[in-house]
Amino acid sequence: MSKSNPPELRFAADVMLGRLAKWLRVLGRDVLYGRHLSGSGLVHAARQENRIILTRDRRLRTQPQDSLFIQSDDFREQLRQVVSTFHLVRSDDLFRRCLICNSSLQPRPKTSVKQAVPEYVFLTQETFFWCANCRRIYWPATHHQKMLQELKHLQLE
Repeated sequence: MSKSNPPELRFAADVMLGRLAKWLRVLGRDVLYGRHLSGSGLVHAARQENRIILTRDRRLRTQPQDSLFIQSDDFREQLRQVVSTFHLVRSDDLFRRCLICNSSLQPRPKTSVKQAVPEYVFLTQETFFWCANCRRIYWPATHHQKMLQELKHLQLE
């Protein structure tokens, strides 16, 4: 039986935390992120959607317990801090969110992506996922392996 993260744990990351937002999405976490999320916009969006605020903005340092001030400028240390603080554990949700828009990815039959991916990718890959929101297609190639290596190096995989 594998451990899993509480499904209700969702985040809102300020504009200074783009790489952290991406890596939390790699881990399967729901992270609201965008240029509009700074200061009061971040607080409002997080409260409206019951999200934990992740911020480097010193003005938000005194927010109530539904926020975390991120100490480091380095995304690796940021990721370690969030994982440690919220006791996030490895789950089967790796690579299940769109890295661009945060939507859940859906499995896609290989035949349905033939016109949408490079020929080499179509010939060498068997598994595809797509984002219904931004229509981006994902497959487990070298970038996938590099991300897994990074997670292993961070002792998060």
